[in-house]
Amino acid sequence: MDTSTLQSLAIVLVMGFAIGMQRSLTYLRSGESSFAGSRTFSLIALSGYLAAWLDRSHEGMLVTVSLGIVALLTVAYYLKVREAKRWGMTTQIAALVTFLLGVLSFQGEQLYAVFLGVILIILLEIKPRLQALERHIGPTDVNAVILLLVMSFVILPILPDRMIGPGHLFNPYKTWLMAVIIAGISFVGYVAIKILGQKHGVFLTGAAGGLISSTAVSISLSQMFQRQYALINNYAGGIAIACTFMYLRVLFEAFVIHPELAWRLTPAYLGAAGSGLLFSWWLYRHSAEAEITLENNAIMKNPLQLSEAIKFGILFGVIYGAIAFVQGRYGNIGVYLVSLFSGLTDVDAITLSLSELTRDGKLEAFPAMNGIVIASVTNSLVKLGIVYWLGGVKLGWRLTQFFILTLGVMGAGLWIGVRMIG
Repeated sequence: MDTSTLQSLAIVLVMGFAIGMQRSLTYLRSGESSFAGSRTFSLIALSGYLAAWLDRSHEGMLVTVSLGIVALLTVAYYLKVREAKRWGMTTQIAALVTFLLGVLSFQGEQLYAVFLGVILIILLEIKPRLQALERHIGPTDVNAVILLLVMSFVILPILPDRMIGPGHLFNPYKTWLMAVIIAGISFVGYVAIKILGQKHGVFLTGAAGGLISSTAVSISLSQMFQRQYALINNYAGGIAIACTFMYLRVLFEAFVIHPELAWRLTPAYLGAAGSGLLFSWWLYRHSAEAEITLENNAIMKNPLQLSEAIKFGILFGVIYGAIAFVQGRYGNIGVYLVSLFSGLTDVDAITLSLSELTRDGKLEAFPAMNGIVIASVTNSLVKLGIVYWLGGVKLGWRLTQFFILTLGVMGAGLWIGVRMIG
C-alpha cells in the first residue's frame, strides 16, 4: 500500500469524523438524539471510498452502494418523522454528501474533498447565525436581494460594453457594474447593522455603517452626542471606526477594478486603516459602557433599491466622463479638480472611475493615486466639519486627532506607493 492511498484514506476518515462530531455536538446542545455520530459518519465516508474502489473491478458497485446508502437514509428520516415528529433533513443530506466526499477522495481529488468538507461543516455550524439573520430580514430585504440578482445577472449582461454618447464618454456596462458593486458592499453593511442592532454597541455598529456611509454615521452620532456629553469617547469611537472602514472600502473597490493600482495604494490606505483601528481601540478602552443605536434613515435605509443604483450609476457616469474630458484638455490638474469636487459628497464614484480609467490605459497610475487620495482627504475634511458643526468643539477636536493621525499616515503611505511606480 503506497503513501498516497494511506493519505487519501486518512483524509476520508478525518472528514467523516469531523462532520459526525459537528452533528453530534449540535444534537447534544439541543438535547435531541441523532441517528449518526462521529463513527457512523466516518464509516459512511469510508463506504464511499470503498464503493468507488470496488467499482473498478466490479462495475455497478458504486451505483449499488449509493442506492443502499440512500435507502438507509430514507428509512432513518422516516423513523425520525414518525417517532420524534421532526421534519428536518439536514443530517441525512450531510451523510449523503459525506459519502460522495469519500468517492471524490478515491478519485484523486483530495484537495477538493477537503475543501467541500470544510464548507459542509461551516454550513452545518452557522445554523443559529442564519436563524438570527432570518429574524432580522424582512420581505422588503428579500425583494432587495432579488433586485441585486436581477441587476447583476439580467440587466448587466445585456448592456453594451462600449463607449457611446457625445464624445464617447459613457459606457453603460461599466456604469451599471459600478452601481452593482457599491450596492453589494453597502448591503453587507446594512445586513450587519440589522443583525448587530444595539447589542454590540456603537463601535461594531459604526464599523458596519462605514460600509454604507461614514458620512451618515458622522451626522447621526454627532447629533446624538448633543444629548449625552459624558459619552464622548463612545461617539467619537463610532465615527472614527466608520471612517476607518471607509479607507478599507476604498482600497477594496480599487482591488475589484484594478489590483495593480490597488497594490500601490495599499501602503497609504492600509496604513491609514491600521492607525485608525489603533485610535478607535484607544477610544474603546476609555469609553463608558452604553448601548447606542444608529437611528439614521440614511444608514437604516436598504441600499439595494433601484433608485439608489440609478443615482450612483449617473454619478459614476458623470465623473467618469468628466475625468476623461478634463484630463485631455487640462492634464492632471483637471483630474485633481474633479477628484476634489467629487470628494465633497462621495469617494466611491471617483475611486471606481479613476481605477477603471487606469486599467483601460486612459490614465497613468500616478495621477489616479493622487486623485483618489485627494477625494478621500476632501471627504474626511467634510466629515470633520460636520462633526464640529453638529457635535461641537469637544467632539470635533477628538476627531481632529483621528484625522491628523490617519491622513498623516496616508500621506506617508502615498509617498511609498509613488516610489513603487518609479
